[in-house]
Amino acid sequence: MSDLLNPPPEPSPPQRAKGEPRFPGGPAADPAGSHHERRIRSFQPRRSRVTTGQADALERLWPRWGLDIDGQRVLDLPTLFDGLPVVLEIGFGMGEATAQMAAADPSTGILASDVHTPGQGNLLRLAERNGLSNIRVANGDAIILLREMLKPDSLAGLRVYFPDPWPKSRHHKRRLIQPEFLDLAAARLAPDAVLHCATDWVPYAEQILEVLTAHPCFENTTADGGYAPRPGFRPLTRFEGQGLDKGHAVHDLLFRRNDRPSGHSTG
Repeated sequence: MSDLLNPPPEPSPPQRAKGEPRFPGGPAADPAGSHHERRIRSFQPRRSRVTTGQADALERLWPRWGLDIDGQRVLDLPTLFDGLPVVLEIGFGMGEATAQMAAADPSTGILASDVHTPGQGNLLRLAERNGLSNIRVANGDAIILLREMLKPDSLAGLRVYFPDPWPKSRHHKRRLIQPEFLDLAAARLAPDAVLHCATDWVPYAEQILEVLTAHPCFENTTADGGYAPRPGFRPLTRFEGQGLDKGHAVHDLLFRRNDRPSGHSTG
């Protein structure tokens, strides 16, 4: 898998003319008209360099393996993934870990959501290079994807690895893992499906454990009610390895969606 983690460097694509789409036929710049969304955002869009290879992958592969989170349709996941059970991954960075998990488990589809254009292109490139037909890349706000575009009980799992910790106290309200998010996640996860979170920010890990433990639709898969060992299916990424070398503590949390108690509404 070393080739997945260390793709060769590439030059930047040529400059486009004014008004020309950045990636014709590729991901939209603002698929759901996010300027109309008044809620607090849990992510920070990043503008960074897109290599020629990433741009080529976006233009060629997006029509086949990509989709914009526009909030205008409900996805037919069995058709989109040829009948495979589907796990949603929110935030995949440059996609190396996602590609490794897809390669290790071709019987599971991965719907990988992010707003980082270079990462989207890189994951598409990795999928093509390694013959991974069980990946689809979603561009935009994962909350809109969950709320508007997925059917109840349609997900076989949900993965949130190393979300932005928003470390400043005044920004804690921007953290993704909150009770309201768990309500929405529980409505889209099938019974017994697992929500798997991982973070290297200890205060965030403590918050995630607290809100998941308190939520009536989730139960800890760990007998002692605490953190779980890193499961073998979650790859150790280069970024994570660098953090471990510096003494950072990484916490995994795996909670199973139980049957919803009567009277509890998840939307």
